[in-house]
Amino acid sequence: MLLDLPQPTDLAVPAFVILVLAEMLYGWKTGRARFEGLDTATSLIMGIGNVVSGLIFAGAFLTLSYWIWENFRIFDLGAGVLVFVAAFVLDDLAYYWIHRFGHRMRWMWAAHVIHHSSQHYNLTTALRQTWTGKLTPGLIFRWPLFILGFEPAIVFFCTGLNLVYQFWIHTEVIDRMPRWFEAVFNTPSHHRVHHATNPKYLDANYAGVFIIWDKMFGTFVAEDAREKCRYGLVRDLGTYNPLRVAFHEWIGIVQDLWHARSWKDRALFLLAPPGWSPDGSRLTSDMIKARWRAAQQARAGDSALPDTAPSEAREKTGPFAAE
Repeated sequence: MLLDLPQPTDLAVPAFVILVLAEMLYGWKTGRARFEGLDTATSLIMGIGNVVSGLIFAGAFLTLSYWIWENFRIFDLGAGVLVFVAAFVLDDLAYYWIHRFGHRMRWMWAAHVIHHSSQHYNLTTALRQTWTGKLTPGLIFRWPLFILGFEPAIVFFCTGLNLVYQFWIHTEVIDRMPRWFEAVFNTPSHHRVHHATNPKYLDANYAGVFIIWDKMFGTFVAEDAREKCRYGLVRDLGTYNPLRVAFHEWIGIVQDLWHARSWKDRALFLLAPPGWSPDGSRLTSDMIKARWRAAQQARAGDSALPDTAPSEAREKTGPFAAE
């Protein structure tokens, strides 16, 4: 008999609404949370679209997941408490890799970019979700859980709990949690880094619930009080049009595939990091970070130069400083 479990995100909707209103009120009184009307409206529309698209693809997605579980599972794990705990931890690990590839593979970034398109960081940003996530290879990362023997209903229940957890970390109202909590769990501080476009913070903190994954796999960056996070995209859209927000990167991919000169280039336009181009004329996040590090090193060298050679130092560091 297949399990019939509730959807945690559906049950959490009233709490989401109350917390958003509370953050708005607190931000209005203190200035510690920033909202912009059109931006907030766009986030809400994207959230509604995510629910609708999820319903459209749910049948096919569930059918495929159960087919894998029924035909390829190694163990019959059942539905005990320890199974749910193990599923939650392993699903969070799967989420880490889905999220990481969502930033490092353009095909997956085309869906995930929506979540990063706001220049504000508040609880409504958590609701700004993709309409096209099921059109990417992301679902493959959870197949090992089905093959191990975790029933898809359990995995999807844990995925829902993961998403509910992530809601509260999209805020500037909370500065830091206790040190022990920051060491183990994802927090507003850690996730602000993830949403930041500062070169120092790019491609960091992919965790859903447990920040330990980032520490294990070398992608953790701590928030620096001396460098305030800037939010949005490296190249912001400049529009609140939900259709543009939802599909702009897909349109860009189609255009690049159409104009590509070889099948290798077409493959890389899908599988390489966002910003990749055959001639290197665009900037990937790795290139942006490399230029930033070079600028930091140049400035450090500038400060070490004697006062008798200020013009030479400016000549060396000027091009980087202009960026």
